[in-house]
Amino acid sequence: MAVMRNFLLWCSENPTLRTKVPQMSFVQRALKRFMPGEEIDDAITASKEFIDIGIPTVLTRLGEDLQDLSEADEVTNHYLSVIDRIAEEKLDIEISLKLTQLGFNLSEEKTFENFDKIAERAEKLNNVVWIDMEGSEYTQKTINFYKRIKAKRSNVGLCLQSYLFSSHQDLNDLLEVIPNIRLVKGAYNEPHDIALRDKFRVDENYLDLARKMLEASNKDGNRMVFGTQDLKLIEAIKKEADILNYPQGKLEFQMLYGIKPNAQKQLVKEGHIVRVLISYGKSWYPWYMRRLAERPANIAFVLKNIFTK
Repeated sequence: MAVMRNFLLWCSENPTLRTKVPQMSFVQRALKRFMPGEEIDDAITASKEFIDIGIPTVLTRLGEDLQDLSEADEVTNHYLSVIDRIAEEKLDIEISLKLTQLGFNLSEEKTFENFDKIAERAEKLNNVVWIDMEGSEYTQKTINFYKRIKAKRSNVGLCLQSYLFSSHQDLNDLLEVIPNIRLVKGAYNEPHDIALRDKFRVDENYLDLARKMLEASNKDGNRMVFGTQDLKLIEAIKKEADILNYPQGKLEFQMLYGIKPNAQKQLVKEGHIVRVLISYGKSWYPWYMRRLAERPANIAFVLKNIFTK
């Protein structure tokens, strides 16, 4: 499966495939497994269905690595309008975005300006904005960016990836600013010298980081979130929380749309917080391929759709 994972991650970065694959009808059918549609209306409609059963959501518009800063202005205005709509409709929906959507690969200062506009609007409307972590070339810059914005806005969170060797030191560094963190495993094609490849070791590192996050949250009251669909890992985190006397009603998991919906409902029934991450947008191809690379069952689902009308 490691070979298949590496192949899919390579596909996610291939410019020719980025153009051709999204046009294939079976891929578009299989995509429905992971996102309700390309438009914000699709994401809002799906969010309302989750909210009705006690599961709030996080929305993210897909896209990364802009070619011109004028595109960043459009993305910024889009997120501002989404935050306004969430408030107008009184919905429990948070926002998550990649800094490269706002021009991070072109101008860090312009990106800070754009992100601060979004975070300020969200702050006024009692909402939260999460920063997704991207490839390792952005890791340290993103951490520095987060520490800077966190000094100005309290309603911002950051994603950390457990497969990076640097994650423990990164977490230690971030704890100085009492961060809000969402921990994930990581889904980029990283070199062997900076990232773990073995699933057991990635999971082991995830649990070690989770323990440290829970301890920090008990001490400082900051929000720590665990982004995973791995049920064994979720059970291990719940056990660590019990050992640390972490409040059951504060333990939060974020899971992807379309993945293990029954488990999501069970966690809510147990008294935990669950948010479903819903993606939308037309630039879904690289994100979609990374989702397929995460677990064999995803690949099997797509293969099934090749032969199913």
